[in-house]
Amino acid sequence: MGRVYNFSAGPAVLPEEVLKEAADEMLDYKGTGMSVMEMSHRSKAFDDIIKEAEKDIRELMGIPDNYKVLFLQGGASQQFAAVPMNLMKNKKAAYIITGQWAKKAYQEAQKYGEAVAVASSADKTFSYIPDCSDLDIPEDADYVYICEN
Repeated sequence: MGRVYNFSAGPAVLPEEVLKEAADEMLDYKGTGMSVMEMSHRSKAFDDIIKEAEKDIRELMGIPDNYKVLFLQGGASQQFAAVPMNLMKNKKAAYIITGQWAKKAYQEAQKYGEAVAVASSADKTFSYIPDCSDLDIPEDADYVYICEN
């Protein structure tokens, strides 16, 4: 059987060179003598991984320095509550509802404060990402939520 390409939500296709690099480093990540899964999250090697990941994400997504990048564990559903519980300081957030996941996140956020739907593609069964160029985002919103997949 040839390679299978998974385009489902969650796990997805990775380039073979990425898989080969991960396999090569599984037992010894960059000379540390252990895999990433075995090392302390407080180690220098892991700190370097996180710093490089943040740098790459900022560059790829054009995230300015005055925004925080959070690396959070847990599945998406857990984050539906964790995000407003931790970030909704003024008890208000703006949500761009792009599909079932965003709809669930929006509904969960309503339990913790005022979740304002500033855009939605529900009118066409979530078949597009709403135009976000001129949204009416409340001045006192603690964050804007969007899930583009």
